[in-house]
Amino acid sequence: MPQTFTAACLQLTSRREVEDNLPIIRDLARRARADGADLILTPENTGFMAMGRKNLMARAEAEDENRPLAALRDLAAETGAWLLVGSLAVKLADDARVANRSYLIDPAGTVVAWYDKIHMFDVDLDGGESYRESNSFRPGDRAVVADLPWGRLGMTVCYDLRFPQLYRALAQAGAHFLAVPSAFTRQTGRAHWHTLLQARAIETGCFVLAPAQCGDHEDGRQTFGHSLIVAPWGEVLADGGEGVGIVRAEIDPARVAQARGRIASLRHDRDFAPPASH
Repeated sequence: MPQTFTAACLQLTSRREVEDNLPIIRDLARRARADGADLILTPENTGFMAMGRKNLMARAEAEDENRPLAALRDLAAETGAWLLVGSLAVKLADDARVANRSYLIDPAGTVVAWYDKIHMFDVDLDGGESYRESNSFRPGDRAVVADLPWGRLGMTVCYDLRFPQLYRALAQAGAHFLAVPSAFTRQTGRAHWHTLLQARAIETGCFVLAPAQCGDHEDGRQTFGHSLIVAPWGEVLADGGEGVGIVRAEIDPARVAQARGRIASLRHDRDFAPPASH
């Protein structure tokens, strides 16, 4: 497998308007590249963060006229880095909802892969905090693995993290790295974020790259931050804390084979009958 590389996760507090977010993203990405990043990742809701269907639909744009996507393609070409766009709200011609879509862009600015978030965050949390993503987003229906110069990348988004079968499928399809761009709530992040990301790394023997939203957003939403880069044996290599910024780590793809050589669980699946229902 090819040489080591540097991955950098951008940690953002995305605002409601695209124009407020793009200058911050450009600045952080340029800084990350200047410090040697080969792969730069942004969080879920990179373009904007807007609560409620009305606000979301007013700001979502079709793919062929999506301003943040165009700007981020230009940014990848300018910096010469690979860019994983955590997710953008993409208006769909054949649905009243939008796609929560992640993009992988190569150093020439070409979109080489895209993935629509499969699992919808429909939950009721303590304190009256409630979300219904399925009201506004059309869930995806396909898992995606894409080629990087250093190995294969499995693409996921945020709430997907709670569905380990997706990550196992990605690893068994050849993924060495797993992207988990997120906007985890502060409440659930404090309880589960680190544990779930480390578990996904350990279960699959993959590097986990998880850029996150952080802080207090204009609409009152609070996100957890703590962008993480986790090694295949479960060690946290970098933690973004609670503020806007950059976290980076050197990634040695050889560590994937080392971890899987110690515990080859990806090859040990067995068929079994499900338990009887009552």
